Amino acid sequence: MVTRKNPIFDTATTLGKIFGFLGVSAICGVLVAGLLVPAAAVSGSAASGSIEFFDTLPAELKVDPPNQTTRILAADGSQIASVYSENRTKVSLDQISPFMKKAVIAVEDSRFFEHGGVDTTGIMRALVATARGNKQGASTITQQYVNNVLNANLAAEGNEADIKLNGVNKGVGDKLREMKLAIALEKEFSKDQILEGYLNIVFFNRDAYGIEAASKFFFSTTAKDLTLPQAALLAGLVNSPSAFDPITNPEASKARRDLVLSLMLNQKKITQEEHDAAVATPVETKVTPARQGCAYASTAPYFCNYVLHLLENNPAYGADVKERQRLIYGGGLTITTTLDPVAQASAQEQVDASAGANPNKWGAALVSVQPNTGKITNMAQNTSFLPTEGGFDSQVNFSVDQLDKNGNDLNGLGGAQPGSTMKPFTFAEWLNEGKSMNTVVNAAQRRYPLNFNWKHTCGKVTGAYNTAQQSLGAAMDLQNAEPQFYRPMPVLFGLYNSINTATFASAAQLDFCGIQKIVDAVGLHSGLPSKDGEPNPKIDMSILGNLLGSTQTSPLTMASAFATFANDGKYCEPIAITSVTDQAGKPLPAQSTSCRDALKPEVARGVNYALQEVMNVGSGSLIQPRLSTRTNFPVAAKTGTSNMNESTWVVGHTTGLATAAWFGDPLGAQNRPGRNLTFNGKFYDSLDGYMIAGPMFSKFMSQIAPGYGTNPFPAPPSNMVSGGQAATPNPQTTAPATTAPQAPPASAPAADNNGQGNSEKKD
Repeated sequence: MVTRKNPIFDTATTLGKIFGFLGVSAICGVLVAGLLVPAAAVSGSAASGSIEFFDTLPAELKVDPPNQTTRILAADGSQIASVYSENRTKVSLDQISPFMKKAVIAVEDSRFFEHGGVDTTGIMRALVATARGNKQGASTITQQYVNNVLNANLAAEGNEADIKLNGVNKGVGDKLREMKLAIALEKEFSKDQILEGYLNIVFFNRDAYGIEAASKFFFSTTAKDLTLPQAALLAGLVNSPSAFDPITNPEASKARRDLVLSLMLNQKKITQEEHDAAVATPVETKVTPARQGCAYASTAPYFCNYVLHLLENNPAYGADVKERQRLIYGGGLTITTTLDPVAQASAQEQVDASAGANPNKWGAALVSVQPNTGKITNMAQNTSFLPTEGGFDSQVNFSVDQLDKNGNDLNGLGGAQPGSTMKPFTFAEWLNEGKSMNTVVNAAQRRYPLNFNWKHTCGKVTGAYNTAQQSLGAAMDLQNAEPQFYRPMPVLFGLYNSINTATFASAAQLDFCGIQKIVDAVGLHSGLPSKDGEPNPKIDMSILGNLLGSTQTSPLTMASAFATFANDGKYCEPIAITSVTDQAGKPLPAQSTSCRDALKPEVARGVNYALQEVMNVGSGSLIQPRLSTRTNFPVAAKTGTSNMNESTWVVGHTTGLATAAWFGDPLGAQNRPGRNLTFNGKFYDSLDGYMIAGPMFSKFMSQIAPGYGTNPFPAPPSNMVSGGQAATPNPQTTAPATTAPQAPPASAPAADNNGQGNSEKKD
């Protein structure tokens, strides 16, 4: 049976309203007594109990700054992007329009400058109105500020589920606590400080927290420049951001705005003339959409994303990723990076021009570092971070490793096979062992059988090149791209013409342990984790295929390794972040230049000498427009192409800037052959390093390198260049020299040799 309500006590009746009013008034009396007089002055057990409860409530409020927008800046101070969990930019009270201050006080708390945090007159007025059936709030601006601070603190701690909202999950105890804290807050802070805090924390729209963000979002202006009608509209919005949204509910928004203007007039905060002009003003918004995150970066979205990953992976920013993200996205940080916007713009232009519309999604990347600091100046690729119709979109960064050195995600491709750009490191060990670069080796030798007597004082060499032993696991005989280079030749000639058999002939006279030490010293490592999950494992030079670049490595890693040659043998870790400060200006951990001795200076100088010859008369001289030591400024570089032409490179440097340009297959297993392709209307039967990566490199360096220094490279010792004599042929040589050692004419250099490697694909 349904229980009937007693009509005498039904709150819907006039008598019910009277009883409800008296009951609420009694409670209000207890609260007012508790707020205004000591417990000893109040009689009655109910009142005493309420006051005792009130006195036990905390009177301290942790007023931490609310979530602020974090800004990521380029080296010149220009903004790359902003990131936030709440779109908010703090401004001081003198940076807020006087109209806004007057408007919000008029509509939210007309007695703000008269009460002590809780307005008892307002409470009584609200109770009377509520008893009459007209629900009315009584929270002061101070109480609203307290509520916002409490909720902001919960959000900052990751306890969003505990947030209290009026009319939703806030009880009497919560309201009492809010009142107690409001009274305590008024004793600690001035009215101006409270008003400033309130206007910076209050919610206006899902994309606008605080008055500065709201001003920009709705009117594309600043809080300081708000007009009277704009300020009145925003002040009215606070009560219900959705109901009074001028974009979706313009009529309701205007009615609310005009109510605020009437209150301002009645409270003598504006004149009748100001009121009338404002009311006559139509509601017009000029929305600036809140576009946060690296996807909307003004430049270098992939570099921006790389920077965020570095911070999210840094334990100095919190115990776990969630805690770090709260600080990064809510801490109002200012992150200053190494990015040079001019270099970035040039790099972006080159990668965008590399393949045009590119429906088959071939990738291009161009990244540079300063040799003496490790600072990354640019990081560009030919994709869009956000999906675009008919475009090539990807959020994977082609320039960096998949993981950092601690195994944390970098959202990177993990690199590609570097091909012949690995050859300079074998050449460096040749010089390191005191050999002359003009010593002749037998590049006619193509077979290195399973039992070949390699020298490796700290390990064992694996792999073989011998067609007759393929059934035993060997690769077919070593190949060059062109048949005329199977002959004796100087080691220098073999390097600048990128002859595979010359690299192997020189390696046959070296200690592989020494090659390994050089590769490790210049920071070379795999961009992919090992099978057992080890992040960035070293490139194992005891595997023969790695002499020709069979292990994937990233463009950033290659640029940093070549920068060691430019820096007279000192390797500097690549860095992207020069400073980080919190919203109070306090410095937080950033990156700093970290360099180490990696090569003997004379070895670095010898390599630079050889790599300049690559650009003068070797495979690099095919790069158009031509950029060489003879016609421009000193540039040292090496081309590289993988075995199936799916990965092509030019990596090189001046004395002031090192750059890696890569063009290739960025998809899946990266096994699409780079053959029979058309880019920008030009057909390529077989991609080579000089063809697309080459012009990217040369055009970029011709524009940007002069700004970083293009002094001549220091000369190597004379005995390193001269004194070449024929090396003793290895007794296991199986193919005779076909011609006498001589360099081809400069007009007809060898293309980058992408001959067969071992059973894995490689240069």
